[in-house]
Amino acid sequence: MSRSIFKVIKGFSKVEGSGVQIFRSLAIREMRNFTPFMLLDHFNASSKSGFGPHPHSGMETVTYLLKGSLAHEDFTGARGILLPGDLQFMTAGKAVVHTEMPIPQADGSNAEGLQLWVDLPEKLKETKPRYRDLRSFEIPEAKSPDGKVEVKVISGKAMGVENVQELSYTPVEYFHYKLHKGGKFSHVDLKPNFNYFLYVISGNGLHINGTKIDEHHNVYFERDGGKIEGENKSANSTPIEFVIVGGQALDQKVLQVGPFVHTNKKRIDQAYQDYGNGVNGFELVKTWKPSIDKGIDEEMLNGTLKDLVEDRERQRREYV
Repeated sequence: MSRSIFKVIKGFSKVEGSGVQIFRSLAIREMRNFTPFMLLDHFNASSKSGFGPHPHSGMETVTYLLKGSLAHEDFTGARGILLPGDLQFMTAGKAVVHTEMPIPQADGSNAEGLQLWVDLPEKLKETKPRYRDLRSFEIPEAKSPDGKVEVKVISGKAMGVENVQELSYTPVEYFHYKLHKGGKFSHVDLKPNFNYFLYVISGNGLHINGTKIDEHHNVYFERDGGKIEGENKSANSTPIEFVIVGGQALDQKVLQVGPFVHTNKKRIDQAYQDYGNGVNGFELVKTWKPSIDKGIDEEMLNGTLKDLVEDRERQRREYV
């Protein structure tokens, strides 16, 4: 039995940070949250834009880069560079402040990706912050015999390929599909205690349960079936790209105010006060001097960020 559609939401277009264009289809009026998920932004950032230093508490971020390049650093000293197909996972836990900035590309293209916020179980909301990466070369892919369905198995199992990754403390599955003209997919073995959504990155003509789902639309499913099925009925030869993401539903109260996610207003108010005063986990904000918050140039890539560029290439060679 296929999961029935609970709701279809068109991404709300807006500008965030310093000029970053986003389509937001979660954490909006039509869909405040979808446990354990708190926010989904499809972002497109030019080299002159980005997200300057800002705080988080009580949640985790999962960032999946589709195009371009993106740099990250936070006040614990964690740093990283993402290339297309890479993911980064940041646990805010009790408190963290970080910045994310696009890296200029030779062809002038933007950094495009998806950022997902995942709620932490209440018992882990005061945990220490952490930062990890998952590289594109670590992600297996599968293709249907007719070549019309391709999927990157970021975490979970699809089309006979399994890749179990800890994307967050809360269990999450993540799949990136490419569906060519006339292609049909069947995503099976859905976990009954997981909530799933499907977000269309690009392309029109995807049909799910008889409903046409266009670009930048998010399909939220009921928890009533074991599979998600669909077909590309577009007359266009350009493939449709989408992600299917599932996460273990949490039985807890949810209160999200700005970048803080907790279970009650008292803890939210405390987080704002702690950040403003630089206490209770936010002490490092007093002395931290981010290096990328004003933007990134060639000199930085050959200087302060050179070790990150070289380290990623070393990891790729070792993995291969």
